[in-house]
Amino acid sequence: MAKAIKVTEEGLKKLQDELENLKTVGRADIAEKIKVARGYGDLSENSEYDEAKNEQAKIEARIVEIEAMLKNIEIISDIKGAAKTVMVGVKVKLYDEEFDEECEYRIVGSTEADPMNNKISDESPIGRAIMGKKIGDEVIAETPAGEMKLKILGISK
Repeated sequence: MAKAIKVTEEGLKKLQDELENLKTVGRADIAEKIKVARGYGDLSENSEYDEAKNEQAKIEARIVEIEAMLKNIEIISDIKGAAKTVMVGVKVKLYDEEFDEECEYRIVGSTEADPMNNKISDESPIGRAIMGKKIGDEVIAETPAGEMKLKILGISK
């Protein structure tokens, strides 16, 4: 059995919207590009045609990928009451000892991870280190940049 892909309601909607867009707009656009490129003549030396076919393959691969993901989706429902431990769907306020600063992350499934917008995956080094922990717990996360000493300051919905 395939591993469940954890997503929030928002993440599920995003995937469904992307799939719909690829199937309608993406496929129509690429079909038009292929049609135009065919008009340029000899396909064996037609870089526009090759590029369009490559783009088509990428679109079709992404459609297959999203459809496979949607078959194994586990929706993270809203947390009722106050969250007592770190889990997917919560916001976590952390204190980074090395940089003497606080940071806040929303814990999401791997398909929704967006570190630039403070959304980290439960499978990321920091996510793995803090999953199941409580306020006041101190953890060490093994990141590519080295060990990070973190203290959990807060957990919220």
